[in-house]
Amino acid sequence: FHSPNQNPSSEPQHEPQQTPLELGFSLPAEWTPHAATWTSWPADDEVWFGQLEGVRLEFAELVKTIARFEPVHLLVRDPEAEADARARLSDTENLIFHRIPLNDVWFRDNGPLFITRGQEQGQELSLTNWKFNAWGEKYDWQLDNAAPEAVAQYLKISHWDVDMVLEGGSLEQNGRGVALTTRQCLLTKERNPTLDVAQIEEALRQNLGIQKLLWLESGLEGDHTDGHIDTITRFINETTIVTVMCSDPLDANFAMSQHNLEYLKTFSDLEGNPFTIIELPLPLKYLEMEGHRLPPTYANFYIGNGFVVVPQYSDPNDTIALEILRPLFPNRQVIGLSSRAIINGGGSFHCVTQQQPMGEGIL
Repeated sequence: FHSPNQNPSSEPQHEPQQTPLELGFSLPAEWTPHAATWTSWPADDEVWFGQLEGVRLEFAELVKTIARFEPVHLLVRDPEAEADARARLSDTENLIFHRIPLNDVWFRDNGPLFITRGQEQGQELSLTNWKFNAWGEKYDWQLDNAAPEAVAQYLKISHWDVDMVLEGGSLEQNGRGVALTTRQCLLTKERNPTLDVAQIEEALRQNLGIQKLLWLESGLEGDHTDGHIDTITRFINETTIVTVMCSDPLDANFAMSQHNLEYLKTFSDLEGNPFTIIELPLPLKYLEMEGHRLPPTYANFYIGNGFVVVPQYSDPNDTIALEILRPLFPNRQVIGLSSRAIINGGGSFHCVTQQQPMGEGIL
């Protein structure tokens, strides 16, 4: 547990402190009121396979859309990135820039997971800083791993550093103690080779307040995150789950989605009540980048204050996905935005954002 003025690497070792669970903190649902959204500006043309211009165009629309509804904290890694972002977003209000060195933009995974205590009025805010290793050391990650500490310093809040690799996109939870994940992701040896299922579940319970972890087997074909749950299956409220379905029996995603659907039908909340399951199609078109399959999905939407942004891929199922999702969010504008360039990096809107809940920081 660190105050915002501590340097964890220089601190002496102490006896274990109380965990977030013991102090009454837990991970709130994404649809609870936000103080802001955090995201990062794309900056490396090589990382984006020469598609950086298109990616920045789509990022600009995403940031502008979110900023209509809530403040946006935008991380920029160097002078060029900051100048480019400021030029493209010159007419955007509700925008705060932060110069923080970064390897990439997937802030859902390398950023902090915010936790809260108490009711909305007088709610207290803290964060958990998990280790990030670029989905099993697939890419450079050392700079990205330092981002949560920078956020804590800016917000001037004490927080917990957790000695376990975990990405935000690997968990989907309902704010009432139940979370979803995949075995393909959380049990990979490249993340936490010494931890078993029970130890992982206990770490999530103590640090995020997750009382019941529900395991699906695997995620999308071509997903370099090893099956992140936020590309396939999402809570939209405490009792309702949206899950992707593939219509092509010859596609590897067909068996995956069918198996996951059968699992979901057997799952229940803390009181034993089954969840309502809504099926969401995957895009019809098969997308590749440099010979590698991409994982386009409409499940990677982001829920904010009064809005939901849904990725679109110039696909016949784009409109169908919006028609399915709109009635599920009656009090929010469901907005489709292009993610055809962003998906070349392997993710979409939920992957690049992280919500900051309402609340005053603890010191």
